Amino acid sequence: MAKQNQAVTFEEVVERGCGLDVHKKEIVATVSGTGIESETRTFHSTTRSLTELKEWLLALGVTHVAMESTGVYWKPVMNILEPGGFTIMVVNARHIKYVPGHKTDKKDSAWICKLLRAGLLKGSFVPGREQRDLRDLTRYRRKLVQQQASEHNRMIRIFEDANLKLSSVFSNIRGKTCTAVIDAVISGETDPVKLAEMCTHWRLKSTQEEISLAVEGCFTEHHKFMIRAIRTSIKSIESEIEHLDKEIERRMQPIDDEMKQLCEIPGMDTKAIRELLAEIGVDMEVFPTAEHLTSWAGLAPGNNESAGKKKVHTPTTATRRRKP
Repeated sequence: MAKQNQAVTFEEVVERGCGLDVHKKEIVATVSGTGIESETRTFHSTTRSLTELKEWLLALGVTHVAMESTGVYWKPVMNILEPGGFTIMVVNARHIKYVPGHKTDKKDSAWICKLLRAGLLKGSFVPGREQRDLRDLTRYRRKLVQQQASEHNRMIRIFEDANLKLSSVFSNIRGKTCTAVIDAVISGETDPVKLAEMCTHWRLKSTQEEISLAVEGCFTEHHKFMIRAIRTSIKSIESEIEHLDKEIERRMQPIDDEMKQLCEIPGMDTKAIRELLAEIGVDMEVFPTAEHLTSWAGLAPGNNESAGKKKVHTPTTATRRRKP
C-alpha cells in the first residue's frame, strides 16, 4: 500500500506568531496562535504596505515574527517591524529546509509560522540598527579604499603604456618625489635629465642615470588627459574617505572606552579596530562561544579532511592531456 501523507504536528511554544515569505515585490504573511484564526495576507514591499503589516500584527497581539534571510529584501521589513517591539528572527534558509514536513510548504509563510510557534527555528545574529548603520559606513569606506588603490594601479598602467617606468625607480608613486615628477611631466617637461635632477633633493635607491632612463618615454596628450582624469578621481575618493572618517568617529564616541582598550593590543590600529567593532559590536554575550564569534567574523578555518587525508581542491582546466 502506498504511504499516505500525514500532516506533521509540533508542540506549540509561541502563543502568537507570524511567518513571512519575503520577495522583492511582495511579502506573504501568515499568522497563527491562541485565540486568533490562522490567516494569510499578501503585502507589497512598499513602506506604506509594510506599515500596514506592522499595524495588523500589533492588532492581533503577535509577539514573534520569523522570515528567511532572503538577499537584502528582509532588511526594510526588519527596519519597519523592529520599532513594533516584536521578537524578530531572521533565519538561515537551510534551517527551514532541513526540518521534515510538507514539501510544498517548506518555502511558504505558513510553514515558517508553524516552525516558529514550535520553537524549531534558530535566528541568526542581527545587530541593532545603530551598529548596522555603522557597519554600512565602515564597509563603504573599505570599498572606497579599494577603489583608490585601483585608480593608482590604473595610473601605473597608463605610465607603462607611455613607457615611463616610474614604478621601477620609485618605491611609492604616491610619494612626494614621484608626485613632483608626474606634475612636471603633465606640465610638458620631457627632458629626462631635468626630470632626474628634480630627484636630487631626495634619498632614493635608484641613481640619477637610472631615473633618467626610466622617465624617457613617449608621453602623449592622451596620456596627459588620462592621468589628469585619474588624479581628479583619486582626490575625490580621498575627500570622501576623509568625510567618512569623521562620521565614523562621531558614531563611535559612545564606545570610546572599548576603543581605547583594544588599541592596547599590539598590531591593532584605530582603523582596524573601528571595522572590527562595526562588525561584531561590543556585547559579546550574543555569541555563546568563542567559536561562534570567530565564525561570525569569518576567521574560522575550514577542515577539508576525511579519514586522515586532506582533500586538495584542483582547479578545473579547459583541456586535459590524456594519459598515454
